[in-house]
Order: sequence, then C-alpha cells, then structure tokens
Amino acid sequence: MMDIIKADENIFADLKINEPEEAIAKAALAHKIHKSIILRKLTQIEAAAILNIKQPDVSDLIRGRLHKFSMDRLMHLLNLLDWDIEIVVKKKRAKRKRGITHVIAA
Repeated sequence: MMDIIKADENIFADLKINEPEEAIAKAALAHKIHKSIILRKLTQIEAAAILNIKQPDVSDLIRGRLHKFSMDRLMHLLNLLDWDIEIVVKKKRAKRKRGITHVIAA
C-alpha cells in the first residue's frame, strides 16, 4: 500500500526547492518557449539561431534544466519568439506571509 500525500499548488515548494515561486514561474516561461518552438516546427538549431543561444542551451531549456536562465533572460527569449510580456504588480493577499510571482501564459 502506498501513502498518498496531497500536493501543494507549487510542486517546487513540496520538494523544498529554494525560491519555489521563482522556480515555478521559470518553468512556466520555459514551457511557453518550448511550446512556441514546437508550434513553429523549429529544430533546436533553428531555435538557437533565433534566440541567439547555443543548441545545447536550447536542449537544456526544453528539458527543464533552467539553472543558467534568469527570469529576465527567459522573458527576453519569449520576446525573440514574438511574444509580448505584461507584468502586473498588485498587493498580496492578506492570508499569505509574502508576495509570490505567478506566470499566466496565454
């Protein structure tokens, strides 16, 4: 018999990853980049040329190895793939200890 534990909204928090809000936001941005590459039917080499990065970096991005990508850099890559980015800053909910970063990809 397996123990089943209900997950939190952020798997990175459940896994005790440092900065879980940033990790999930970076994952969402990377996922949007990956989807854009697929939709445009780009090879990793073609995507690397558009994004001005090396092919192994495209591979890392697609595989979720995001340690060398900042939020700023991921947003820049999305701009290079013809996506606009809007940033909304608002007061946190009273129940939380601190604010969070949340990415909503259209």
